[in-house]
Parts: sequence; structure tokens; C-alpha cells
Amino acid sequence: MPNDSKPTDLLKDYYERWVSVYKEGAIRDVTLNKYHMSLSWLTKLAPDLRLCDVTRIAYQQIINDYAREHERQTTMDFHHQLKGAILDAVDEGLIPRDPTRKVIIKGRTPSLKKSKYLNQFELHTLLKSLTLGNEVSWDWFILLVAKTGMRFSEALAVTPDDFDFAHQTISVSKTWNYKEGGGFSPTKNKSSVRKIQIDWQVVMQFAALVKDLPPDRPIFVTKENVYNSTVNDILERYCRALAIPVISVHGLRHTHASILLFAGVSVASVARRLGHASMTTTQKTYLHIIQELENQDVDLVMRSLSNLV
Repeated sequence: MPNDSKPTDLLKDYYERWVSVYKEGAIRDVTLNKYHMSLSWLTKLAPDLRLCDVTRIAYQQIINDYAREHERQTTMDFHHQLKGAILDAVDEGLIPRDPTRKVIIKGRTPSLKKSKYLNQFELHTLLKSLTLGNEVSWDWFILLVAKTGMRFSEALAVTPDDFDFAHQTISVSKTWNYKEGGGFSPTKNKSSVRKIQIDWQVVMQFAALVKDLPPDRPIFVTKENVYNSTVNDILERYCRALAIPVISVHGLRHTHASILLFAGVSVASVARRLGHASMTTTQKTYLHIIQELENQDVDLVMRSLSNLV
């Protein structure tokens, strides 16, 4: 941290320098943008608060004010980002005591969430309705994400060279930076670099589709600008026409994982297939499904034990 910081500095100025020194170049742009968004909120909520005046009450007030406009989880994320900088200020003696201790996280009641995933029958209905012609289209993209669970940016970056049809795999080693004009970018984390096993039907379909395409060019990037809203709109039209829950492209990833979990695939295997950094991420994301499966396991255990009599 720059050693010119003083207790009389404004909290927002210290936080801005802290993000610049510790976060820029060390985290992905999408994550860095969240820190910048937190700075915007801090500037709005406490524009004149000095470091030396950041008491527990003052900090709690910032969190409370933020929580009026955000759900609890979003407020928790905001707190964690501010806390990192504030604890460093405490270490430097710029703040005498940790003002984040025992903070109470509040937040607005979560809005009614749309369905995040389809069941197996609904997915089967969707995939049957896709128009899979000889030319690359977004219908092919929907099929690929549904069958692999790839993230939107990962699927965009897939090239013909990424397919190993002999071993029935797709290599995920990069993403397509569609938010900033295109170009290949690194994956979300090291665990996201992986090989995804694909079924023989996908092998046959995509072998025919990509055979004459440039081997090192993204299959689905045919225009300079690509937007996930384009695919989401197509997917929404299909869902409404088929009278199934309307989901997003990311919902196809959730659908993929959910179907595997219900089929009995282990959490560890699903985590590796999705490219999660740890099983904890998978468990948190699909907690409701895992709990439902555990309830089924309890019934199975009870039936098994009762048969021992």
C-alpha cells in the first residue's frame, strides 16, 4: 500500500488506492469490475467519511444503507470487498480497531426467482425442437451447452481443433471475450481448463458440422459483436412455444448439472465437468438438489434396514 496514507484520508480514497495496488492485474476483469462497483457505492454512501472515523457504528451504517437497495448475498459480497481494504488499514495503524467485527448483514427480501433449470423431460422436449441444419446456428450452440454444461464464453471459444472425436472429448482451455469486442481470453480459473466427455451422438453431429470450418477459429463467432441476449432471446422463444419454463443459456448449464446429479453422478465429477474451482462451489450452487437426493437416500436406507428384519 502506498506509504503516504494517513488516518485523515477519506475511506473511499484509501479503498480506491487499495484496489489499484492489490487487485488490478491480479484478478480477472469481470471480478475487478465488481470492486469498482463497490467503490461507486462507497462514494455514494460515505463520500466524506475519513479513515480515522470508521468505527463499528459508522461501518454498520454503510452496510445498512447498502442493504436497503440490495439482497443479502449481494450485501455480503460488498462487505467482503470493503473488509479486505479496511483490515489492511487496521494493520497499518490507520484505523485503531477492526470496525467490521460482528457486523450484521441485512438485505432486501430476494425477489421471486425464475426457474434456473429444466427437468429431463423438458430438456428432451427442447432439444428435439431445435433446427439443426448443415450450417452453424445458435440452435447448435444451445445443443452444445446443454450437452456439455460449458459456460457461455467457453462455448463461444470452441474451435474445431478443440474436438477430439476419436476419444469423444472437447477441450476447454480458453474463453471468448465477447463483452469487450472479442478475442480469446483465459478461463475463469485453473480448474476450468478441462476435457469434457461427450456422447457419440454429439460426436457424429459436430464431426459433420465442423469438417470444413477453419480449425483454429471459433465455430460460433461469425460476427464482430456477439451478445448472450441474442441466444437468450432464441431460447426464450423456444421455451414459450413448448410451454416449458423459460431459462437462460446459463440455465442450460444448471440443467446439465442438475440432470447429472439426479442421475447419481457424484458431486466431485460434476464439479470437474463444470470447471468449478472446488466442490464447495458445486455444493453451494446445487444445495437444493443435493438435499433432495439426501432425502431420497434416507428413504432408501430406511427401506434397506427394514428388510433386514
